[in-house]
Amino acid sequence: MDLAQNLLFGLQVALQPMHLFACFIGVFVGTLVGVLPGIGPVATMSLLFPVTYAMSPTGSIIMMAGIYYGAMYGGSTTSILVNIPGEAASVVTCLDGYQMARKGRAGPALGIAAFGSFIAGTLSVLGIMLLAPPLARFALDFGPPEIFTLLLLGFTMIAYLSSGSKLKAIALAFLGFFLGTIGLDPITATARFTFGTVTLTDGVGLVPMIMGLFGISEVLLNIEESTKQEVFETRISGLLPTREDWKQSIGPIGRGSVLGFFLGILPGIGAIIPTFISYALEKRISRHPERFGTGTIEGVAGPEAANNAATGGSMIPLLTLGIAPNVVMAVLLGAFLVHGVQPGPLMIKEHPEIFWGVVASMYVGNAMLLVLNLPLIGIWVQLLKVPYGVLFPLILLFCVIGVYDVSGNSWDVVIMLVFGVVGYLMKKLDYEPAPLVLAYVLGRLAEESIRQSLLLARGNLMVFLSRPLAGTFLVAAILVALGPALLPAFRRVVGLAKSGGDSPR
Repeated sequence: MDLAQNLLFGLQVALQPMHLFACFIGVFVGTLVGVLPGIGPVATMSLLFPVTYAMSPTGSIIMMAGIYYGAMYGGSTTSILVNIPGEAASVVTCLDGYQMARKGRAGPALGIAAFGSFIAGTLSVLGIMLLAPPLARFALDFGPPEIFTLLLLGFTMIAYLSSGSKLKAIALAFLGFFLGTIGLDPITATARFTFGTVTLTDGVGLVPMIMGLFGISEVLLNIEESTKQEVFETRISGLLPTREDWKQSIGPIGRGSVLGFFLGILPGIGAIIPTFISYALEKRISRHPERFGTGTIEGVAGPEAANNAATGGSMIPLLTLGIAPNVVMAVLLGAFLVHGVQPGPLMIKEHPEIFWGVVASMYVGNAMLLVLNLPLIGIWVQLLKVPYGVLFPLILLFCVIGVYDVSGNSWDVVIMLVFGVVGYLMKKLDYEPAPLVLAYVLGRLAEESIRQSLLLARGNLMVFLSRPLAGTFLVAAILVALGPALLPAFRRVVGLAKSGGDSPR
């Protein structure tokens, strides 16, 4: 009964005209930011931060949160239409979403991304209301050993991200690990592989990397392969997912929602890693894994649900513990502190209108996003009919603006172009970029967590087995890694046992 009363109270706060307007502005700007490649929610929230000074604490937090989960909605659009991740968490959507568009199924891809995002966002808000206090206490048990073994479990999924050679996927993973070591040492802060340049001191930027590997390389391929301007054709009547599409997508949406929500709670994970793990999981359990990467709707539904659910999960440690689990939440924490509000265990008691108002506004915002995005699907699909000779200069322009806007460093544009050429050569040689990106993202965090673990344990490797959660993740990682080799032998043993039991005496 208390939960229903709290939700009703939150809706009364969220539906006030000024708060409703703040929610609309947040989700609209977030969607726009998601559609425009490279800008991302962090840069946008930082730019709009001064605007919040003149707003009420509740209205400012509602708007800033709306930008975050709105960007997750919009990020799938350019991933599907032009193979450029509008937001870093939409990288995986490129793998199957763009192939669906090339097959004339851009509408269903955009539709299932919107519906999947809405379902995952709604479930994550339910999770915040029901599970925030116990999950926050659970997240406190995650130290460096638990984070490392969880990432190790993620590493075992790398081979499943590639539809081609597993050896190529592993080779690219090692390249990703190496790229992750460029910059300052996470423990000693000494420069590594920077060659004395200021640009590489902060490491290779994720945004220039993914823009080059996915966007610029696709432009180069299309310019090379097209003797005439390429015009994509699609049926406007087939925009919404069919019953068969829903049948294939509902499982991935459910699994992606649960996976993204729980991973989003953990410090440092963010919304990118859950999308990779969701995609790898769907491919692993699929009856037709060979279809992934060729335009299967499950490859869009699962990751899109995961990144939207992760946004809700990441709100839990911020609202209940006052801990920012990722960069976006750090900006949001700043917005709280500017208004003299300290998020944490006492927030529900001291500022119930902010806590329940923000939670209820996420319900309202998800409904707004669905209403905003579905009517716009037809407009986005029209982009597919633009001659490629007109489209590719615009793609290059957005890439350059997006990459430069993140850091203000012109050398990042050069890095993007270098990765564009690398991505072009990789595609010509049948190397898929997803394992490289995942290894880069996981590798930097994994190095930091394993070194912190060993420092805390004074070099004792048993720290990964002596802690229950870390030991569980480690055993799971070993089973997943050895599963493909052990499963056939296990099936043979079971088959022999059954035939022996059925034989006449």
